[in-house]
Amino acid sequence: MTEKAKPSKDGQKPVVLLSGGNPQIAKGYGDAPVQAYIAAMPEWKQGVGRRLDDIIVRTVPGVQKAVKWNTPFYGIEGQGWFLGFHCLTKYVKVAFLKGASLAPLPPGTSKQADVRYLDIHENDAFDEAQFAEWVRQASLLPGEKL
Repeated sequence: MTEKAKPSKDGQKPVVLLSGGNPQIAKGYGDAPVQAYIAAMPEWKQGVGRRLDDIIVRTVPGVQKAVKWNTPFYGIEGQGWFLGFHCLTKYVKVAFLKGASLAPLPPGTSKQADVRYLDIHENDAFDEAQFAEWVRQASLLPGEKL
């Protein structure tokens, strides 16, 4: 199921929003596709995307970025990917790919033993310091080769 296309700010073809409002962004490496994804995030979710990206970049200097499977990923060159996020209907889901190794554990469980989630709803309190600490810890672990 797709939603209404979000107009592009640069005159390019509009971005299609998939189920839950997740932007459909072509696979790509570097900051540009991640910024295109964030710019296409609907409503309040765009602010969450900007905030997550900002915290990750401040916490992990030189972090690598990519969009794969309509999801921004963050990683360390030669180590793999440690985090991704995407839009669902009522929240933004952050996936810590080795989240079971973080302390304290991020709250959301997964069918995958190593993965833990943080779901961010529109009016949730957001503990930036805790998120940054999870990002720091996650960036030090061996990442996933996606």
